[in-house]
Amino acid sequence: MSPAVPAAPAPEAIPPVIEIDKLWSVFHTAGQEAVVHQDLDLTIEAGELLSIVGGSGSGKTVLLRQILGLEQPTHGHVTVLGKPASQLGSEGAASRVGMLFQHGALFSAFTVLENIAFALHELQTLPHALIRDAAMVKLQMVGLDPSQANKMPADLSGGMVKRVALARALIMDPPLLLLDEPTSGLDPESADAFCTLLRSLHRELGLTVVMVTHDLDTLFELSTRVAVVADKRIIVSGTPEAVMAYPHPFIHDFFLGKRGQRASSLLREHPVTV
Repeated sequence: MSPAVPAAPAPEAIPPVIEIDKLWSVFHTAGQEAVVHQDLDLTIEAGELLSIVGGSGSGKTVLLRQILGLEQPTHGHVTVLGKPASQLGSEGAASRVGMLFQHGALFSAFTVLENIAFALHELQTLPHALIRDAAMVKLQMVGLDPSQANKMPADLSGGMVKRVALARALIMDPPLLLLDEPTSGLDPESADAFCTLLRSLHRELGLTVVMVTHDLDTLFELSTRVAVVADKRIIVSGTPEAVMAYPHPFIHDFFLGKRGQRASSLLREHPVTV
């Protein structure tokens, strides 16, 4: 009788990229207490492109800043890439998370290339020629010509500012990218082009992307999953179709108005794939 062949070990489960557990965000202003989040839970897996939506004042950007470690929750835990979010600024962990701010937040006194290369210069460990080469690669990765490298932010269009800011967010090759209203302020053509770029980079670089947006076209164009912040927590998360079917006043108003119906037709014609 042939000896038994041992069973192959089960593949290790990939841990979530982000885990938010029982999060509370409480702010005190003029003697008043405002509870923005209460027992909010959210788990984000590797490779997702998750959109966070919610009404004005629901704490979407606060949540993004807590994931980045710029703000601390009053209670609860935020774990990012296996570490508490509060530790992202230590041990070089911040290099594993890229952030695209709503208006780009470029340094006005720096050229395009200097903006992109800023984080590498701050390390003070690489030769200038290598830093310049790396920044040029990222410049071209976001669809900009090398001739744009020495321009100042004031000389750029809104779409170019977003692309430079995206290149800066990717300069350290992070596995996680956070986006705050990435197409805000762009005309429809520029917004469509930026969505195409984001979708391509998400696929080619294997990124996990978390995006706050109120733009329905962007949401339907990019999202593999949507999480809705309402009533101080995540009330539902799932595919755009599943979220739209959830009975809640905010979801009805946000998704099922004229803009939502028009944008959802885009999803039916061009479903999102990972």
